[in-house]
Amino acid sequence: MDIQKKLEEMGSAFEAFKKTNDQRLDEIKKNGVASAATEEKLAKTEAHIASLETKIGEMNAALARQAVNEDPEKVQKEEMKKYKSALFDYMRKNKEMPRDLKEMASKAMSVDSEEDGGFLVTPEMSNEITKKIYESSPIRQLASVQTITSDSFDILHDLGEVSSGWVGEIASRPGTNTPQIQKENVPVHELYAFPFATQKLLDDAGVNLEAWLAEKCQEKFSRDEATAFVNGNGVAKPKGILAYGSGDDFGLVQRQLTAANNAMVSDDLINVQSLLKEGYQLNASWLINRLLIATIRKFKDVTSGQYIWQPGLTAGSPNQLLGKPVYMAADLPSSVTATTDTIIYGDIKAGYQIVDRIGIRILRDAYTAKPYVGFYTTKRVGGAVKNFEAIKVLKINT
Repeated sequence: MDIQKKLEEMGSAFEAFKKTNDQRLDEIKKNGVASAATEEKLAKTEAHIASLETKIGEMNAALARQAVNEDPEKVQKEEMKKYKSALFDYMRKNKEMPRDLKEMASKAMSVDSEEDGGFLVTPEMSNEITKKIYESSPIRQLASVQTITSDSFDILHDLGEVSSGWVGEIASRPGTNTPQIQKENVPVHELYAFPFATQKLLDDAGVNLEAWLAEKCQEKFSRDEATAFVNGNGVAKPKGILAYGSGDDFGLVQRQLTAANNAMVSDDLINVQSLLKEGYQLNASWLINRLLIATIRKFKDVTSGQYIWQPGLTAGSPNQLLGKPVYMAADLPSSVTATTDTIIYGDIKAGYQIVDRIGIRILRDAYTAKPYVGFYTTKRVGGAVKNFEAIKVLKINT
């Protein structure tokens, strides 16, 4: 079934959900409680919607994969064929990589030569790993990403604006204040995966080593990256959005407390959305744990009585909350009773900077866990908030 049919099915399912939930609310208003039949019907509808969301998400991920830019480095086709063949011989049989091919790959990928015995993966494999990480890490999809060849990246923060004033034609023009610029250094940190395979598996010429390694590394890299971009403390890892203190000054991420203790209602979401300045609203989006969606889907605007949640009904479109896209972030809390930061809202591209050091390395280890062969695979990545006005957080009150 193609994605358009799934989207049409989602539209019908959401209409059925709204109708059943309205019936449930009417029963609660009249009787103080909804009937068991209505609750059961609503639960089945929600389960169907959740299943459709998963399938549509997979289809949209495939579309998103096509949008990722190809690796910018260009190398001659025949040379890379030779390097790829030599790399796979190294992976399968531990054959030494010819020096000229190592130098060629190192130059082609704009990285330092590797002196620890490891080799750069091919651009195709590196790009495939990056694309798979992109699909499963929502902040990477939304943030600003800069690729560098050094070990850090400088962000310049504008801490103010020039002052101005009205003057007459011949009146004096005294000097005005000059805004301050502060430089922040974002280092890249090493992220690794260490998948193992038997030599028998590697000897099988039918095994697609590129796909196998990309899948194994993606599973590790995407989980670690996603967690760090949300909660990382900045020590040997990126500094995540929630690691910054609360406030509306420079260096702090502003929080909106819910009106009630250990609860969340639609007005809380409207309030945190209203904190964001107009200049960031155009590209703003929500980051929410998937398990909170069932709760938020039932919310209505108090004034209009309309549902504030709307499913994405066109190919490649995410679900929307209060008119803005929603992306699932598993590292955010799944319960509204948690006394923690619960939902992130803002222009993530303007607010968060990811820094990638170009190139992924692989080191073959046939000795640590005999008879298995390990592939110690590393990439280097950093991250930090670059614009504190652009990101807001909803925090559950206690």
